[in-house]
Amino acid sequence: MDPTRWDELTTLHARVEHDLERALKRAHNLGLSEYRALCHLSTAHGGELRMQDLATRIGLNQSSVSRLAARLEADGLTRRDLCPADRRGVYSVITDTGRQALATAAPTYAQALEDSLRTQPVGATLAPLVSALLA
Repeated sequence: MDPTRWDELTTLHARVEHDLERALKRAHNLGLSEYRALCHLSTAHGGELRMQDLATRIGLNQSSVSRLAARLEADGLTRRDLCPADRRGVYSVITDTGRQALATAAPTYAQALEDSLRTQPVGATLAPLVSALLA
């Protein structure tokens, strides 16, 4: 295993993530983690996920996902709900406003992703991966 290849991949990932964040913020005032949270919630059964499951899916720690959920709630994109079986369990539930925000932002995300992948400098190692992603 050549660690240089992993470094190339993580550099590409960071650049693409930066481009996605910038595009979503500029066009929709929505952060990338917020967008991803809405994506996961929109496809979850009942449009809801336990906070710990949402944290795992997005790759955030519990504290960060709590702040993320608070931002989404403040904007009316989600709401919190208590687990009926375990009152300590908290769910994040996407709202109709959240579904609309996601639908509006999805084309921006897709276009920014394609644009970023097309314009990033990649070496011979990553070129096949980027080509496959763009196919």
